[in-house]
Amino acid sequence: MSVSLLAKKKRKGEKISVVTCYDWSFARILNTTNVDALLVGDSAAMVMQGHSETAKMTLSAMTFFVESVARGAPDKFIIADVPFGWAHRDGSAFIGAISDLIHAGAQAIKVEGVGLQNENIARAIDAGIPVAGHLGLTPQHVNQLGGYRLQGKTDAKAELIRDQVVQLQNLGCFAVVLECVTSETARIVQEISDRIVTIGIGAGDTTDGQVMVLQDLLGMTLGRTPRFVRKFSDMAELSGGAVNDFVSAVQSGSYPSEEESYRQ
Repeated sequence: MSVSLLAKKKRKGEKISVVTCYDWSFARILNTTNVDALLVGDSAAMVMQGHSETAKMTLSAMTFFVESVARGAPDKFIIADVPFGWAHRDGSAFIGAISDLIHAGAQAIKVEGVGLQNENIARAIDAGIPVAGHLGLTPQHVNQLGGYRLQGKTDAKAELIRDQVVQLQNLGCFAVVLECVTSETARIVQEISDRIVTIGIGAGDTTDGQVMVLQDLLGMTLGRTPRFVRKFSDMAELSGGAVNDFVSAVQSGSYPSEEESYRQ
């Protein structure tokens, strides 16, 4: 997969699939699947590190996650999030940061929001690095947004998101993630996004594709999940059950068996 092939899928009306990935083990599995792209998201700060927000992600940690995924999924198109704060650094610092992500194995980067970061987005594109945007609910700005809330609920806010997509499209971004926006807002965006691939997460079914957190779709996330999360498996129950079976086998002495032991 590549930027040009993603654009081709959009033109042909073929839906695009993206999942998050943060480690080598899952990357190896995903490398055998039909998924179009992997997103090494700063959501790893919450999913893998246990933080309460994505803003806790550091550049060094993100680089580590990208390297792990790239080693496990050499055949997949890998997009890396630019961690909190780096999109607003001076040009040389920003280019240095995203160069680290590209050297780690990413083929593209994702930047949240529009505004002051637009100059750095343009710098990255001029340097030959594909850039995806991220609008709607932008987790790095969750404190400014007042929490994890649905975006684009009024006509004015929907038009604002539309205008932001136009900005990203004009800058040359190849894609934009629309997170937790109304279906009506996503439909408005889709009408004007002729040069940019739209990827939804909690944005209805009109976008060019969908992205989900791998642990969410596998049913590994404990507790309450957002409305848009569909569990395609129940790995939390399966994994817990497997571990309990192991414990029982150890306690009963049935593991390891003769076949699972070495002899001289």
